[in-house]
Amino acid sequence: MSDELELVYEGSRVEGLFIHEMLEESKMGSIMKDVLQSSIQAGWVDGLPEDRIKIFVDSENSEKAKSLIEEYLATRDK
Repeated sequence: MSDELELVYEGSRVEGLFIHEMLEESKMGSIMKDVLQSSIQAGWVDGLPEDRIKIFVDSENSEKAKSLIEEYLATRDK
């Protein structure tokens, strides 16, 4: 396991929550960053309130994670 994280998804919160679960089920732990939710909990809002989320994975798993995400997004749009 490396110490490097790589951004593999940035998009809607609803989609991000599903992708996060999908990566967890594939044994590729992921880290979700929800700036709006974090800032609300802290008592301040960072930037415009957008329903956006970022998902990071270990750089060793980034290609596999991106492939899974692309496959999911391609089938979702059909």
